[in-house]
Amino acid sequence: MATYAIGDVQGCYDELLLLLKKIKFNPDKDQLWLAGDLVNRGPKSLETLRFARNHADAVVLGNHDLHLLATACNVRAPKQKDTLQPILTAQDSDSLLDWLRTQPLFHHDKSLGYSMLHAGLPPQWDRKQAKNHAKEVENVLLSKTYPDFFSHMYGDTPAQWSDKLKGWDRLRFITNCLTRLRYCNSEGVLALDEKGPPGSQDNGLQPWFNWPHRKSSDMNIVFGHWSTLGAYDSDGVHALDTGCLWGGTLTAMKLGKDGSRYKIKCPGAQRPG
Repeated sequence: MATYAIGDVQGCYDELLLLLKKIKFNPDKDQLWLAGDLVNRGPKSLETLRFARNHADAVVLGNHDLHLLATACNVRAPKQKDTLQPILTAQDSDSLLDWLRTQPLFHHDKSLGYSMLHAGLPPQWDRKQAKNHAKEVENVLLSKTYPDFFSHMYGDTPAQWSDKLKGWDRLRFITNCLTRLRYCNSEGVLALDEKGPPGSQDNGLQPWFNWPHRKSSDMNIVFGHWSTLGAYDSDGVHALDTGCLWGGTLTAMKLGKDGSRYKIKCPGAQRPG
């Protein structure tokens, strides 16, 4: 049995099938992890979501997945480049959205020794804290009042973690880390506007995984979200978003001692900008 983790699909369903064919994925004996942003911007978000519900063994929510749920709640208006309408009008829309809402923001497999999230962790969190704080958001998403969460989810503040954070501020910070974070400073102040590759950021900022004092440095982490970072493997950190949507590649990583990567070239459903 092999376990493969794949980065942001974002509705590029045909490319996902081609990649699974390339790695000779066998659902009867292999496991599939998807690192968030299953949907949006690509041409086949509905098909991708259906496939993930039926075949993925582990999924974490990304910012585009949360945006879909917020749009379905009429909390957020669709954006010009969104490709979510086929999901919202599908006959099985309610069941798909209910399934998506039950997916975690953080996944850990003790036997494999790997954790998966969509974006990043502030330097103050170890694995236990990451799991517990993710659970805070997950519990709200499972509650009957979950639409209230989406009314308060958007925003860049607070920018720094404190155990004293409460209410929507606390949940928003947790969500921003796990689904949007790329850069922060040494004190863990988030810089959510920075989206370029390393070297393009303002002074005093580093990729979240570059701070040597981060409490998650003993973890093996797979994540997506950062297409301008591309394929990255160092010190237990494995980036999987290689820009399929933008004409890059779609990447799968075989978890464990092997660590092999497999990729296919993608035509790109959109272009940056």
